[in-house]
Amino acid sequence: MDRLLLLVVVATVAGTLAHLVQRRRPDAPVRTGWSVPQQLDRRDFDRPDAPWLVAVFTSARCETCSSVVEVAGPLESEAVAFHEVEAGARKDLHDRYAVEAVPMVLLVDAVGVVRSHHLGPVSATHLWGSLAELRQPGCTPDGCSAGD
Repeated sequence: MDRLLLLVVVATVAGTLAHLVQRRRPDAPVRTGWSVPQQLDRRDFDRPDAPWLVAVFTSARCETCSSVVEVAGPLESEAVAFHEVEAGARKDLHDRYAVEAVPMVLLVDAVGVVRSHHLGPVSATHLWGSLAELRQPGCTPDGCSAGD
C-alpha cells in the first residue's frame, strides 16, 4: 500500500511539473498561408500605363515556374502587360512585396490593385478565364454584377 501511495504522489508531482514546463514554453508559430500583396506600384513593372498587368513571381530553383511563365506570357497584349519577376534578378521586388512562395501570378489593374492571384501551378484555361472575367465591365474583386 505504501508503494502505491508513493507511486501516486510521484506521478502527480511529475504531471504537475510537466504541465508547468509546457505552460512556460511559447507555442511554435503556425503558418496559416502565404501572404499575397494587395497593391503593387505599377512603376516597378513593365508598361505601367497598360490597363492590366500579369506579374509572375518566380525563382530559378522553382521546377514549376517555367511552365507558369509559358502559360502567362501569351496573355500579353496591347491592354495587358506581362512581367516575370525572377527572385535572383529582382530580389528587391520579392522583398518589397514580401513574396515568399513561387510561382505566384498576380492580376493587377491600372492603379496597381491586385484583383486576383494564383499561387502554384495554374492551367492556361484557369488563368485566361480569371483575366477575362476581371476585364468584363461591371466586375470588381468581389465578383461581377448581375446583368453585365
